[in-house]
Amino acid sequence: MGKPAAPKNPHSDNAGRAAPGNPARAESGNPDRAAPGNPARAAPGNSDRAASGNSDRAASGNPGRAGGAARAGGPADEGRGRANGGAPTGGGGEGAPRAGGNARRSAARLAALRLLEAVLERHRPLEEALDALPRLDGRDRAAGHRIAAAVLRRLGTLDAALEPWLRREPPPVVRHALRIGAAELLLLGTAPHAAVASAVGLVPRSLSGLANAVLRRVAEAGTAALDGLDVERLDTPAWLWTAWHDAYGPAVRRIAAAHRAEAPLDLTLAPGAPGAAPPPGGELLPTGSLRFPAGTRVTELPGFAEGAFWVQDAAAALPARLLAARPGERVADLCAAPGGKTAQLAAAGATVTAVEREPRRAARLRENLARLRLNAAVVEADVVEWAAGGEAAGRFDAVLLDAPCTATGTIRRHPDVARLKRPRDVPSAAEAQGRLLAAAARLLAPGGRLVLATCSLQPEEGEAHLAAAAALGLRHDPFRPEELPGLPEALTGAGTLRTRPDFWSEHGGMDGFFAARFRQA
Repeated sequence: MGKPAAPKNPHSDNAGRAAPGNPARAESGNPDRAAPGNPARAAPGNSDRAASGNSDRAASGNPGRAGGAARAGGPADEGRGRANGGAPTGGGGEGAPRAGGNARRSAARLAALRLLEAVLERHRPLEEALDALPRLDGRDRAAGHRIAAAVLRRLGTLDAALEPWLRREPPPVVRHALRIGAAELLLLGTAPHAAVASAVGLVPRSLSGLANAVLRRVAEAGTAALDGLDVERLDTPAWLWTAWHDAYGPAVRRIAAAHRAEAPLDLTLAPGAPGAAPPPGGELLPTGSLRFPAGTRVTELPGFAEGAFWVQDAAAALPARLLAARPGERVADLCAAPGGKTAQLAAAGATVTAVEREPRRAARLRENLARLRLNAAVVEADVVEWAAGGEAAGRFDAVLLDAPCTATGTIRRHPDVARLKRPRDVPSAAEAQGRLLAAAARLLAPGGRLVLATCSLQPEEGEAHLAAAAALGLRHDPFRPEELPGLPEALTGAGTLRTRPDFWSEHGGMDGFFAARFRQA
């Protein structure tokens, strides 16, 4: 991978980013260690601005609820943490589940627990943690991933729903089990008896009574447990809320709302591939991507084995299209793995050199190109060192730099990003992007064009690079409205691309991306 110090982001170019054997999954990033604690509480008050500071915990009380109260009328204090003698209601409580401890563990829920421990305690990316799980039945693995992703996506909301029934902070394993149970009860539609019994089975027997009592209270409350919650604030770390409010104003609430839903599956179709007829059942988007509902298994779609398409978020497909590579042009794709954009450039007929630093990711890039029956020269090298070597300088008619970033534009696909990234990651990533931009500029032939892209919502990783590009002698080449069919809102006044998760809400949204095009003088 051609990146200096910054970790590779979990790109929304996820077809990209499929691990061998599961090509629909996006690859995770390698974010810095996250601060401990509960990262999803909103700042107090009803304003859309978050409180200053880096802590994601709220002030005292339950500020995510309307009016600041923990619950309308206040919760009854008696019985917190104790069995209340009632059975869960709201769809199937046939009596109170017995606290069975480890003997009643479900493989899927245990997988979800291990994933949450990896992300929230050891600060590992979700997809990396998923790959590290012991071998599981495919259905249990998928179910565990789905539960863990739901918890990470709605972490603040779930903690707020649990808070009235907890006198003190429980041990981490109990906290995670409660989150799993609450997610199944309130978000995933699991039958109450099964949700409670399975979650209780995750905790040590000595604490099973506590878990049982709390989850039975949540089951009895049902979705009323969410009433009055400011879920957008609760589910967005305070530092991100503040940054997005500063950048996008009131749209911060729409961005946060878009993150609550699981992202659909987007495909880029390979022109002229064998069996290239689009798989049935998809929605053709204005920019040419084909969209399927969330949860669609890409490997089961007709044409997958023949290389007729690859997985790539609709927004992630835009930078390569805006580079507009032509047949026979020499094009460099920098930080290229897993290969969605490389595939776009090669399918356009360009002679592509794909540069990737990490051997494992370079291997995945080659595998994806082989499945798609597309050709590109894959170079395993650091972009900065490779460009400085002189051999590649001035060789390319066009360069695509999809730079490693904090990936805050991909949270709807990668909910762990919101829990792993911290404010300090933004300037670090922006500095590394600046070095990559300078290296990319050295590769351009006179008059050559360069597209810089990042899947971050942070302006420091996008718009702020315009000045740096000018200092490198690059001339900004604004995008034109006809280049972004159906997306007029993504074209900024400066002629750059800025997509957000709340765009195309009627179609299911899109990842947040920045892109700008430059020409070498």
